[in-house]
Amino acid sequence: MLQNKTVHISSDHLPLIYLQSIRVQDASEVYVQWLNDPEVNQYLETRFNQQDLKSVSAFIASMIANENESLFTIRLKENDEHIGNIKVGAINNHHSIGGISLFVGDKKSWGRGIAGQAIQLISYYSFETLHLRKLCAAAYRPNIAIIKAFLTAGYSQDCIQTNHYTLNEQACDLVQMCLFSEKLSQLPKVMVKEGLS
Repeated sequence: MLQNKTVHISSDHLPLIYLQSIRVQDASEVYVQWLNDPEVNQYLETRFNQQDLKSVSAFIASMIANENESLFTIRLKENDEHIGNIKVGAINNHHSIGGISLFVGDKKSWGRGIAGQAIQLISYYSFETLHLRKLCAAAYRPNIAIIKAFLTAGYSQDCIQTNHYTLNEQACDLVQMCLFSEKLSQLPKVMVKEGLS
């Protein structure tokens, strides 16, 4: 992602949200609370460390500086509220692949299909703008809501990594999913605008 540009991704076909490249000033106490909330972070790797404004700001700065990571805020169209984040990262340009990860921190926004809309927006952007060939995503098997969001957004199950991670001190399967650029025509077209940040 261009460090001096703000990328705005939206679609008339996905009415609830838009994506905007993250900025250091997006670090906030609310963001920190999301990451430290056991209900929000139960499937996030950030749950292993207590977060604060300093750590969140440092993470955002590292994402902005890394050409192989594109981190976006998820924002409601109705009021521009920041409700979560989504990322296409670990981009490997030799193989034209990237990984999608996300969380919706605002609990009032859960159950509205927002994760699926965010996945569709960033998937189109990843294929059309970043010219990736394949997108990958992974989820703890009990995280049924996010697995459903990816499958509804057009992803297919790639494989199961048996007992790959631990969850609540128990071994847990990891569900791997993927989407290929050939599916681009099946995604809603999006508008990508770049401007000065």
